[in-house]
Amino acid sequence: MVQLKPPDTSRSAIEKFVQTHLSHLTDTPIAGSPSIRGGQIAANACIASVDLSGYAAKRNEVLPLSARGATRLSPYIRHGVLQLREVWERADGSPAKDKKKFQDELLWQEYARHWYAALGQKTKVPTKKKYLNKEGSTEWDTALPCVKVAVKELETHGWLVNQARMWLASHWSVRNHQDWRKGEDYFFRHLIDGSRAANRLGWQWTTGIGSSKPYGFSRWQVEKRAPGLCDQCPLQKMCPIQDWPTEPMSEAISAPIGIDNYGPLTAVEVGKPTTVWLTAESLGDKDPALFNNPDLPAVFVFDEPLLKRLRITSKRFVFILETLAEISETRPLTLYLGRPEAELAGIPLTVTHAPVPGFQKYKKKLNIVQTWPWPWLCEPNGAPIHSFSSWVKKARLP
Repeated sequence: MVQLKPPDTSRSAIEKFVQTHLSHLTDTPIAGSPSIRGGQIAANACIASVDLSGYAAKRNEVLPLSARGATRLSPYIRHGVLQLREVWERADGSPAKDKKKFQDELLWQEYARHWYAALGQKTKVPTKKKYLNKEGSTEWDTALPCVKVAVKELETHGWLVNQARMWLASHWSVRNHQDWRKGEDYFFRHLIDGSRAANRLGWQWTTGIGSSKPYGFSRWQVEKRAPGLCDQCPLQKMCPIQDWPTEPMSEAISAPIGIDNYGPLTAVEVGKPTTVWLTAESLGDKDPALFNNPDLPAVFVFDEPLLKRLRITSKRFVFILETLAEISETRPLTLYLGRPEAELAGIPLTVTHAPVPGFQKYKKKLNIVQTWPWPWLCEPNGAPIHSFSSWVKKARLP
């Protein structure tokens, strides 16, 4: 058992904490994102600054930075610092076209969670097609400025606009015929908002494995979304992405059977909790377990065996610790490094259900006496998850 004292909220203290206690779980050098800070204060400031005017037209702009319309709310949504319902309500009063597009993107995030809750680890197997690997480069083609700019931003900031994510995913798997799962793992390690739900679904959609056809990254998209970038390219007169790529070979497979990890829809209590267990899925002030137990101390466990395998970058560690450090200023918080089933053994816990396979595994081994439902934007109602359009038609929308 390794018990850790939460650091103060300064970036330097948190980076030092990661260097001292978690550096064996990540790559060096240790550094947080220069443009994204964790914590409820930063999340509240980010959502308060959102102006959706022109969002529909600008959300996929890549360059110049001043032309971008993306909100950068995704890291806070992914870790539950902001919940989808409060973000959904933030669109009220916006121009109708922009409101609809913004809320459609939130529905995609919600669909990804329903999809992952239903399929869980089985999403490692494509739901419609099986990608057949070919030989090809194992490195990003950074001779192309469009690729280099996106890779650098991802590795430095831990975030990308959606269009750049699609560029890289398509370039990796559709054009260069690389295994989409390796590319998805790379994204998952670097993105602060990386989740096996949205990230994996996005890669499957882009590559055509989980959709009717692949997304074909080509030069005209760069010229449209990042004007002037092609002028800097040493290959502009013999552009390797000039034309639409050929569709990768694939074959149909059967859809996997769901595991039904939606969790309870109302609070379940079988005893009196003494501690709030925080997970990486749910770190906000409005986390149901945290909010409904304001006088209880909290605990968070850095799952050492899991993190050794995942090798997420230090940017995500810093973001999570900035959030935890703020929580420690409002109530007692204990941090552990080890295995959750060992560090939390015997403690009467209250927790918010997390619709991910890892939570399913641990909840069977812990003394959880109070479980709060996941704060769904669209409460599960049996809507089909085989396609986004089918799910939206039957989902219970806000």
